[in-house]
Amino acid sequence: MNDERYCVAGHCLRIQFGDGDGQTLLPNFENFRIASDDVRPDRFMVQVITTLNEWEEDTHEIGQFDCGGSNHAVMRRSDGGYQFAISNPSGVLCARIIADPLFQHVRVALVSPEPSDRRFGLNNCMMLSYSFALCEEDTLLVHASVIRNNGRGYLMTAPSGTGKSTHTYLWYKNIPGSDLMNDDNPVIRIVGDTAKVYGSPWSGKTPCYRNIEAPIGAVVRIQRNSENVIRRLSPIEAFAMMLPSCNNMKWDRRVYTAVCSSLNHLVATATLWELGCRPDREAALVCYEAVSKDY
Repeated sequence: MNDERYCVAGHCLRIQFGDGDGQTLLPNFENFRIASDDVRPDRFMVQVITTLNEWEEDTHEIGQFDCGGSNHAVMRRSDGGYQFAISNPSGVLCARIIADPLFQHVRVALVSPEPSDRRFGLNNCMMLSYSFALCEEDTLLVHASVIRNNGRGYLMTAPSGTGKSTHTYLWYKNIPGSDLMNDDNPVIRIVGDTAKVYGSPWSGKTPCYRNIEAPIGAVVRIQRNSENVIRRLSPIEAFAMMLPSCNNMKWDRRVYTAVCSSLNHLVATATLWELGCRPDREAALVCYEAVSKDY
């Protein structure tokens, strides 16, 4: 049994690989690796095994979890835990997952022989497990692209295809001192009275797997518009804007309550904005001037 440990946004996790192919399956985790004898406690453990003999075939689907174009079937087990069937965007079943109710012990069977499907299945397992094991620790995995400037992280959120990555690229190109932290799934944590954003092993189609952190400068909702205009959101608007961007399970009271609590803390400690924009240089400058003026 090959035992690997990683630390993402300050949370330690452990993966046991039955066939020793961890580096092959999770190359995006390399920057987050820690020593196997590290004394920090494990927050949760994932076991990669061959088969799941406990899979309950007669379990009814209770929801769908959207992972960027792939909808994964969610089923509640008779013991109160969960089963997930992870399929790729083409509908090919890549992995089966069994988790206890708190996602502290997760087992995943990679059912596809294709290397790309195996990586897809395990990465989605890790992303889901991380979100739901740590949701009560003021930790959120969000769908956003993050640019760093002057030591602060600025998150751009929007539905897929709206222009998050385009906007962060416009910052990178036109605002000196900007660098990309993550392009799809950064981690937000509330630490004391500070909202922080962290790079993660999950970054969509852009291979930006940086083990870095920064206090949040602002969160901006991107919308397409014929003019470049920005406004600050009220707390209620900000909460409603962010909720769909967070990894969540509305049918699980523990998870949903924890996500809402963390969002309340985020809204109280960070500024959230709405930007209607064109995909041009002026949009980046308008946004930057508004959201960075307090710093």
